[in-house]
Amino acid sequence: MKLETKDFEAKMKKSIAKYEEDLNGIRVGRANAAVLDKIRVDYYGTPTAINQMAEIKVPDPRTLAISPWDASTLKTIERAIIASDLGITPQNDGKVLRIAFPPLTEERRKELSKQVAKMGEDVKVAIRNIRRDFNDKCKDMKKKSEMTEDEQKLSEKSMQDLTDKYIKEIDGVTAKKTKEIMEI
Repeated sequence: MKLETKDFEAKMKKSIAKYEEDLNGIRVGRANAAVLDKIRVDYYGTPTAINQMAEIKVPDPRTLAISPWDASTLKTIERAIIASDLGITPQNDGKVLRIAFPPLTEERRKELSKQVAKMGEDVKVAIRNIRRDFNDKCKDMKKKSEMTEDEQKLSEKSMQDLTDKYIKEIDGVTAKKTKEIMEI
């Protein structure tokens, strides 16, 4: 009996989806509301995402405007943004927070490209670990005589094909993000 790859493929897809989500949070010199996704604001004792307590607009390519629905939370949101690793101080006009994204320096672009490449490598390692778990399960089933050697080889081959497919997808996503970083 050939071992099914569906569960393992689902894990691989989740790893890639998480990677793409993490890449959206990387600031590339262009205003993107996704950079605020990881920032949590203490809203009446509950850590809350900014997009759940304010309207976020992109008035121009380099600016984000944050308009809280509850004006009393403006200072709290401002403090959370300053405390984050975003590295940008918002301007507060009493009603709206404005975040201006400066253009990236060449040095910062290279640094971000390296960070993206490292994140890509980490996801590749995760994909390979999923493959290893699958192969270990195949070997275990072979040992218990639940699978023949041919079935084991077939199962491992289909998992290797999946691994190659997803590694190639990660390379594509990484290259696209690196290109985006270097072009701006």
